[in-house]
Amino acid sequence: SAPPAPPSADAGSSSSSSSSAGRFRSSWGAQEAGGGRGGDYLFELGQSDYNTNVDAGQHVGMIDSLFAGNVLGARSDIADGSLRGWEARSLNNIVGDYYIAPQFMDKVAMHITKNYLADQGAISASTKVPLIMGIWGPKGCGKTFQTELAFKKLGVEPIVMSAGELESETAGQPGRLIRERYRKAAELSRTRGKLSCLVINDLDAGIGRFGNTQVTVNNQIVIGTLMNICDDPNRVSIGANWRESDTIKRVPIIVTGNDFSTLYAPLIRDGRMEKFYWQPQREDIVNIVWQMYKEDGLARRDVEALIDTFGNQALDFFGALRAATYDGQIRDWMAGVAGAPLHAADASRVKEVNKRLLAQQDLPEFEPVALRLADLISEGQRLVGEQAAVNAGRLGELYMKGVVWGEDGLGGWSGSEDSSGD
Repeated sequence: SAPPAPPSADAGSSSSSSSSAGRFRSSWGAQEAGGGRGGDYLFELGQSDYNTNVDAGQHVGMIDSLFAGNVLGARSDIADGSLRGWEARSLNNIVGDYYIAPQFMDKVAMHITKNYLADQGAISASTKVPLIMGIWGPKGCGKTFQTELAFKKLGVEPIVMSAGELESETAGQPGRLIRERYRKAAELSRTRGKLSCLVINDLDAGIGRFGNTQVTVNNQIVIGTLMNICDDPNRVSIGANWRESDTIKRVPIIVTGNDFSTLYAPLIRDGRMEKFYWQPQREDIVNIVWQMYKEDGLARRDVEALIDTFGNQALDFFGALRAATYDGQIRDWMAGVAGAPLHAADASRVKEVNKRLLAQQDLPEFEPVALRLADLISEGQRLVGEQAAVNAGRLGELYMKGVVWGEDGLGGWSGSEDSSGD
């Protein structure tokens, strides 16, 4: 026989008392305990600020006890904060004693302090304090790493973006992402009592205008978004309903790049961006490289000789040179696991190297190599030779015959040349 039909809503309501009239058959249609404006609760929750999101998800006064539970109390699931995800970087990955150039430290500390003082009213409102500091200079001179070292010493937990996030297949998405990250930094500073800022690395790579690059709608929106935040840093909308009381803390923005002349001129004007050209002096380079090598048994005079030998190289060259000193130990370890050098070892034994790397088991701990100046110079000359081969090869001239190559190595398409040849 057919199963009995479920009782209708009318029948249930007619037989229920006034105390049960407010019940709902589904929590989706229930009126939440926190009040609300009559809309969908989960939608309203997503529209609220970050702190309310976390609080509502664990407070029985804001959500049905069926989901919050009644065993551990009113605040239960992640009340200690250990399971909460933060987008800020604590920089705990930086371990060791590194050298921070005094000029660099002074610039970063001054910019962050000045903006926080401006937000607290310690500086006259008629004084235009630049919100953005642009750190620019030659490639590989330690702009990003020096910034992180300064943050760690100052106790700053930054929200970090890169130029790769400044473009999207959806128009307007990168601009919204910048506003969300900026509000996140402001919220972090307010709720956790931490100094914070928004960092955008390699800004010119994302929105710079070069000879043959196409300007996209997102490029324009990103520029406009940054200019708008600079003009009113306490009011940053992410598309929610406008509220007069929706103000946030002012937090500084720090951007890095190689050539800020490629950026939109009104963005980098003095009222919006303070510019800091960073090219370490010889004393800075010696101190930074010496700090890098001093545990390897290399004397300071040897470091100075190494720098003089490769005087036209950037700081990251000496970092790559030090990393290359471990190649011999790693090569010996792989040969030991495989039973022979990899090119001559059996394929089944080579897979053992693969297995250990993936399982992260039985991995060695390599000791710092006792370095000698002559070995470092020899390895450095090899790296310089690889650089020269890249610059001298220019295989693009063979593959792209329609490209006119300038003295700077940048190619521009020439429509006048016949590019249909083989």
